[in-house]
Amino acid sequence: MTAIIEFRDVGFAYARPARRSQRAFAFPGLSFAVEGGEVFGVIGPNSAGKTSLLRLLTRVLRPQRGEILLDGRRVADLAPWALAREVAVVPQEAPRPFPFTVEQLVLMGRYPHAPGRFFEDAADLAAARAAMAATETLALAPLPLEQLSGGERQRALLARALAQEPRLLVLDEPTAHLDLRYQVETAALLRRLNRERGMTILLVSHDLNLAAELCDRLLLLRAGEVARVGAPVDVLEQALLEDVFGCRVTVDKSASGRPVVQLAYDRG
Repeated sequence: MTAIIEFRDVGFAYARPARRSQRAFAFPGLSFAVEGGEVFGVIGPNSAGKTSLLRLLTRVLRPQRGEILLDGRRVADLAPWALAREVAVVPQEAPRPFPFTVEQLVLMGRYPHAPGRFFEDAADLAAARAAMAATETLALAPLPLEQLSGGERQRALLARALAQEPRLLVLDEPTAHLDLRYQVETAALLRRLNRERGMTILLVSHDLNLAAELCDRLLLLRAGEVARVGAPVDVLEQALLEDVFGCRVTVDKSASGRPVVQLAYDRG
């Protein structure tokens, strides 16, 4: 496979905290690659740098050293609309208030394909409907986003991302606020998008077991540095997880042979 995203010795640091209670954070030199067609997970404890990594990839933040490549092209050299044609982001939640219907939200995903145009054409409407069909949100199209449940909003945000027709789909905690049913449905949808469309997926998750089941490879971060990158069975190793997260865990295997991580504590 060929890398679609490469971080090459990327260095970044936030400005010195204004208060002593705030912690400084930096990437001293982050290097890894995401291969085309894989599901790649980024995991780690709070303040490890997961969200900062996504912000660097999408140019919300700019690296102070090194470079980030998209198919061999420097991300820093791409126009925002050109980057959005290739990379679509699904945030944890839509901003509130957000006075738009589901269909209007999904059509916003078409903007990168004609940034100078004010109205959608037939191709845009077809792409939006296809994205809503894939995420089972067609019936929700006329509804205001504010009337939807958490799971429905998450699927609408995913539909907007699919309407962009990206090569790389980036998700920040895709199941963080969902109940068990919607977690299962979201996981199944992501797996289907990857297998049927060959879509490359990068997801950030605190849910180690979700990441183990969905991802081909995992990047485990610790304080801005790579603790390990590799297959789930190699990354979700008991001693390593206990060292990085600072707590006792057990690691078993699921029916599929993937690692299953549980907290280990005294039940007495």
